[in-house]
Amino acid sequence: MIINADHALSVHIDPVELPWVPSPLPGVERRLLERNGAEQARATSIVRYAPGAGFSAHTHPHGEEIFVLDGVFQDEFGVYPTGTYIRNPPGSGHTPYSDTGCTLFVKLRYLPADDGQRVVVHTRETTWLPGLVEGLSVMPLSEYGGEHTALVRWQPGTKFQAHRHYGGEEILVLDGMFQDEHGDYSQGTWLRSPHLSVHQPYSDHGCTILVKVGHLDIG
Repeated sequence: MIINADHALSVHIDPVELPWVPSPLPGVERRLLERNGAEQARATSIVRYAPGAGFSAHTHPHGEEIFVLDGVFQDEFGVYPTGTYIRNPPGSGHTPYSDTGCTLFVKLRYLPADDGQRVVVHTRETTWLPGLVEGLSVMPLSEYGGEHTALVRWQPGTKFQAHRHYGGEEILVLDGMFQDEHGDYSQGTWLRSPHLSVHQPYSDHGCTILVKVGHLDIG
């Protein structure tokens, strides 16, 4: 299955417009943002667990990143409420489930093979740091080599200078309205910009975004 798999192309999607696609196990559905492969695929998805649903034990040969959008996600290693970021390194395994139901943002097979560190950040209990311009706050979540993942909070009226992304950029708008010279992106929108793309972002009304940079193909 090939969906938005060409990293040389810019993409922006409102996932609400996408259908829920059943997974191999009952009670778990996905909205497919990008995918390159069959069931074992490099992929980015919104994943929904019904109350009591779960997956059988499995491993992630190329790693997994999860951000809990709502509800409570669980596995044998912990309980992860809304706002938790989880980075499971290549070769790790778990048995995920949700007693109460949850919705997740999930990236599969994007981590470097030599990245062996597991990361869990409870963002609702973590301090925000000042950003590079007034009105911007940042919460680093993980970094490895040239790859960085963070939450970024924009106060109303915040503007950032034009800049270029080596290794591309990916954004999920968690709340509010994110903007740049190419468009306005409301809550839930997923954006992917290719290697060496340039933009000048701002937010008239304020927003919070999940950002990942430096992880896309560079040719």
